[in-house]
Amino acid sequence: MTIGRKSRPASFAAKLVAALALAALADWLFYRQYSGATVGLFAFAWAAAMLIVVKPVRRRWGAFVAMLAALYFAATLIDYPGLLGWSLFWVSLSSAALLTRLRFDDAWRWAQRLLLHVSLGIIRPFGDAVRRLRVRGPSGMPSIGRLASILALPVIGGAVFVALFAGANPLIGDLFARIHVDSPFSAIPHLFVTAAVFMAIWPSFRPHPRATSTRVGAASLDGLMPRVPLASIILSLITFNLIFAVQNALDAVFLWSGAPLPGTITMADYAHRGAYSLIATALLAGLFVLTVLRPDSESAKRPAIRLLVALWVAQNLMLVASSILRTLDYIGSYSLTELRIAALAWMVLVGIGLVLILWRLLTGRTAAWLINANALMAGLVLAVSCAVDFGAIAAQWNVRHAREVGGKGIEIDLCYLRLQGPPALLPLIELEGRVAGQPLLLDRVRAIRAQALDDMILAQSDWHSWTWRNARRLDLALRQLGPNPAAPRPVQARNCDGSEIYVPEAEAREMMPGASANMQTPLTQEGR
Repeated sequence: MTIGRKSRPASFAAKLVAALALAALADWLFYRQYSGATVGLFAFAWAAAMLIVVKPVRRRWGAFVAMLAALYFAATLIDYPGLLGWSLFWVSLSSAALLTRLRFDDAWRWAQRLLLHVSLGIIRPFGDAVRRLRVRGPSGMPSIGRLASILALPVIGGAVFVALFAGANPLIGDLFARIHVDSPFSAIPHLFVTAAVFMAIWPSFRPHPRATSTRVGAASLDGLMPRVPLASIILSLITFNLIFAVQNALDAVFLWSGAPLPGTITMADYAHRGAYSLIATALLAGLFVLTVLRPDSESAKRPAIRLLVALWVAQNLMLVASSILRTLDYIGSYSLTELRIAALAWMVLVGIGLVLILWRLLTGRTAAWLINANALMAGLVLAVSCAVDFGAIAAQWNVRHAREVGGKGIEIDLCYLRLQGPPALLPLIELEGRVAGQPLLLDRVRAIRAQALDDMILAQSDWHSWTWRNARRLDLALRQLGPNPAAPRPVQARNCDGSEIYVPEAEAREMMPGASANMQTPLTQEGR
């Protein structure tokens, strides 16, 4: 049920000023600038503006909770900006805007509302502008025209007096003389950025009525499920249970017990090839139970079918556990990456989803309850992910389990560590200390560490690209390295793994015109 009211003229004017101010702030922070904690700063400004000019955000409990979530994600963006954190911030902020006009129903309908909010929000500023031009004031003049007539005299008169004082007072005249105005065409990109940001911000102050309509997703999710004959359901469950039993038996023999695999198949191959396909299988199984077995259906009330479903879900949970073990074995044989950490989290969510599906069937819950429960679990995992540095975790694990330091993993992938950038700096410093007895490897590690350190110092020196997480990381790195950190050997060029690239003398002279053939400056230092 919609619970909002039309904005009063004063409220509309406050929202307009706030949106224009935020658009100007975005142009100042981001136009042709690197992004860092400024993303979180802008997010905080946006949330603060909503709290000030959209009063229902402070009065409606649901909207206020969504705004608290938005402030949390804004804080994570100050710590370390990322696409995930920004996406969750936008979802929270947009939900706060919608919750000022209606109550939360279920996650499925809410996803549709957010989609309408972003798609129809693009045209919302144009619609509001047209409506405001049509609104007549007390004198019969359009409201925007009345505003222009009010501002015309102070603006024009003020400009005239400033010009006169600039001619009469050398201090004021010198100040204006220092202002450099580029070509009028240079303002076009700024106007474009400001207009684009304004159009993105405005719907959060004035959501489109269609997004808050009670007709969005009005059809019952349970009513959309197909009708499947009882005999087909029974035969399907028996068949699926038998097939899954074979797969789980093979995993029990070879994966869980550690028995040797036949032929030339290695445990790493066995683990890698099955992890993701088994998760897809579990998802299909959950989709089957969700679509053909409604809690109020005749088939779901039969004890035999409920037993078959419970057995099948248990087998799917076994598949999920096997997928997790496969992934862990593969990580142990090779290395850890951010993608594999995300895959493990996804597998856990799939397992939770299967349990929720079974619980829904046994307790007669609705499809809306199931979707809300899964959305809540996924939201909690994503919210935690915004605050956790998975890149640093992966780099730390790879360094401590590398073969070069006595670990059981493969050789350290220095190219991957270099691509990780700032998250790998502290693990590289640790690796540098652990390979001190291996001169060639030490030089490669030291070169990559020096590159990562220089890049971070450069990024942190600009307040646009400064981040709180990198500030803590850089402070700890400088304390560990000391005032005079060891430098790598000076060479002409290096590969991504820090190894030296041997450049012929003639080619080196062409690459560095005007430099002697014996120049020892690394090419990787150019352009910093």
